[in-house]
Amino acid sequence: MKQIVEIVPARPGWYARWRIAPDVTRCYPVTLWALLADNDGDGREVIGVDCAGQWPGADDTAAEDFVRYLFQTPDSGEPEDVETPAGRPAPAPAA
Repeated sequence: MKQIVEIVPARPGWYARWRIAPDVTRCYPVTLWALLADNDGDGREVIGVDCAGQWPGADDTAAEDFVRYLFQTPDSGEPEDVETPAGRPAPAPAA
């Protein structure tokens, strides 16, 4: 079992990419980073929780569905496969 050591907000530009079909991915903005530690203190890892409430290793998330975290500077726009959370305006087209 792991315990949460620290939680920090994610800076804009971080995304979690998930595979939803063999050739289809979807990105969601990461909202926070959590530092996890094994109860014995030997192992630590950082995971990102996205705006859909998903994170690698969650009980309802298959490990193979998570592809990777990616960073795009906010001025470069969002990834093409970004999913816009409900209530958030759609991204402006890249110029």
